[in-house]
Amino acid sequence: MSVFYENRDIVTPGDLLAEGEFEAGRNTYKIDSKIYACKLGLVEYKGKTVQVVALNTFYVPSVGDIVIGKIIEINLHGWIVDINSPYLAMLRPTEALNKSYKPQKDELSGFLDVGDLIQAKIIAYDRTRNPLLTIKEPGLGKITRGQIVKVSPAKIPRIIGRKGSMINMLKRETRCNIVVGQNGLIHICGRNSEDERIAVLAIKKIELEAHTSGLTDRITEMIRKERRSE
Repeated sequence: MSVFYENRDIVTPGDLLAEGEFEAGRNTYKIDSKIYACKLGLVEYKGKTVQVVALNTFYVPSVGDIVIGKIIEINLHGWIVDINSPYLAMLRPTEALNKSYKPQKDELSGFLDVGDLIQAKIIAYDRTRNPLLTIKEPGLGKITRGQIVKVSPAKIPRIIGRKGSMINMLKRETRCNIVVGQNGLIHICGRNSEDERIAVLAIKKIELEAHTSGLTDRITEMIRKERRSE
């Protein structure tokens, strides 16, 4: 059994990643006993599984994902939500309101209107219909303050870090509440605009340098340097 790259090295389509008794994971394919990359990204060796984390990709919904979306339309069935994906999502009144919904007299725009931002969870999705959302869980609902940062969905795992190491450091050092949407949108809410500014800078730096090693230490130092210059 052989591997031909270090963990999290950048690989390109067609690169030979491993040979032997390995399993082909995301964005890879296997021919005989050899595993190749089929996308540009970071190679990851996890036990006997070889996968590639794509560097440029769009968000594909998955049940259980937390996403940040924007209301773009209201109809009798509920709200249509842009979740930064090729697929628009639906938020039904039963997954948003704590009372029964009567289309004849209830005005949905009084609760959520076009242009509103929400934190939501995907509760159903298959390729035969658009994703269904809920905001009836703790921490979900309309976003009323803070800032939204947009990054490539492919960089979300790096922003979270192994076992949450990167995101926990960001929250601690920036003193902000940070909700990471799997769809590439991140909600930052700090005690003041300066805390939020530093958090935005840090996230953008992570996105640019996601493929490099020692990133957590560099981001920590950058945040502390920004603090000292306040």
